[in-house]
Amino acid sequence: MKKLNKYTTLKGEVLLYIGTPDFELLESLSEGPGDLWHSSLQQGFEGIFPELVYQTAVFWWYLNDLPDREISVNWRINPNNFVVRKRVWDHFDGFSSDYSSDLSRALDFGYRMLRFGGAVPLFVDKLFPPVQENPVISDMDRYTFYLKNFKNRHSWYMCFREMLSGSFKEYSVFQNAKGRSLVKNHIKPLPARALEELAGEPSVDVVIPTMYRQEYTLQLLNDYKKQTYLPNRVIVIDATPKEDRSESIYQRADYPFELIVKWQRTSGSCRARNEAIALCRSDYIVFADDDTRILPDFIENHLRFLQTYKINACTGLDIQASNYKQDLDDLREILRKKGKKVLSAGAAQTFNNANSFVKRSEVKQIVGNDINFDGGYGEDADFGFRLIKNGEILMFNPYSVNLHLKPPAGGYRFWGMQSALTGKKRTKQPWELERPVGRIRPVPSPTIVYGILKHFKKSQLKEYKYRYLFLYLTKNPKLFPIRFLKLPLKIYQFKKTMFYAENLIKLGERFNK
Repeated sequence: MKKLNKYTTLKGEVLLYIGTPDFELLESLSEGPGDLWHSSLQQGFEGIFPELVYQTAVFWWYLNDLPDREISVNWRINPNNFVVRKRVWDHFDGFSSDYSSDLSRALDFGYRMLRFGGAVPLFVDKLFPPVQENPVISDMDRYTFYLKNFKNRHSWYMCFREMLSGSFKEYSVFQNAKGRSLVKNHIKPLPARALEELAGEPSVDVVIPTMYRQEYTLQLLNDYKKQTYLPNRVIVIDATPKEDRSESIYQRADYPFELIVKWQRTSGSCRARNEAIALCRSDYIVFADDDTRILPDFIENHLRFLQTYKINACTGLDIQASNYKQDLDDLREILRKKGKKVLSAGAAQTFNNANSFVKRSEVKQIVGNDINFDGGYGEDADFGFRLIKNGEILMFNPYSVNLHLKPPAGGYRFWGMQSALTGKKRTKQPWELERPVGRIRPVPSPTIVYGILKHFKKSQLKEYKYRYLFLYLTKNPKLFPIRFLKLPLKIYQFKKTMFYAENLIKLGERFNK
């Protein structure tokens, strides 16, 4: 590849670059969350390497590009026009020599940074001139990418799918690639930046939806009571039925913040969060689950993280408890054992309603939670993805940690569990609308497929279906004969899922009714 040039920012950081970037714009970018910057989506790179769908299907936010955003997380790097922090280039050992072209090396580098490395590559509008190129990845490099980054079965699957599409040379290319001495990419995550001291006095509200878990909610309220940076208000939306709840359990005078309790009359966690969002007045909102525990520096570290990276949204570290009776001493012990590991941040790969922190103005822009997800799954991923598509750089914050207890009873999944039932025992789910499920239930969850339809291409949904059915048949070879006989039923269930998901698409996003 061409020699990298050096540029030293006004604050003394060394950047490496190729091409002719706008250095004035680069100065401001170097103060933000990015670790590498490029303008490839204006240079013919949009959508390059669509075969990545064979591995990730529709379970990675960054599979598709956002060319209409001025800045967005993007790994499709033009090797002839990019800028990278020198310390980041050195950390990831630069481009791999296993590829035949700089194009493939750049894509591998960007992918390693984003998917596994805790780093943030960014597309930036007009950082580089919009020079049009015609990037083409060789078949050998495509398989090299798969063999270096994924398990071998993913390469086999890509070969299988391409051959079904009529590309009969795939098998020989795959075999030639397998015959090379390739070293798997083993990524050491980029260390997270040290948190800066908190500036100013930003205000914070906390949103806690709860159902059949009043005692757990009290535990969490007590944790917020001990925060080093107190919230202004905590809003509890309690859906526990009247006959099962204690209305006197929340004593507002016990807390050093304003406690707002609203008894929910609607159904679903999405509606609950939207009711709470409407009551928020502060600069930032914490999204929490009722069955979590948090350490005293939880809010402070969220604020410091956003200020350090100069962003508006993050999702924190959610640690699953080994049993639901664990407490904060157990969480401290878990963190002590993790202490030797490098804390890594980077672009968020998902959004977690149990532990997320978002500027209220950005929440207002996307309105709230789409209530079409009530009774199903996928609402938190949808919320995070909509933040990203609205232009936010959503990051993972390893400094704000919660312990997720996951008790065996209670919670909003009380309603969602009904979706596994059939016949008269079943309680109608919101996503069924006016068409009850009947005796054969849809699988996978219609709301999951609804989210896919909202955010991904039809061809990618089709690939998800093929992959879903392929894994059903092949995951356990001993069960293949039985599963082959059941395949028509599985296809019918998927068809039912599509029916409900497409009805939700026709209905459109909803936030209140």
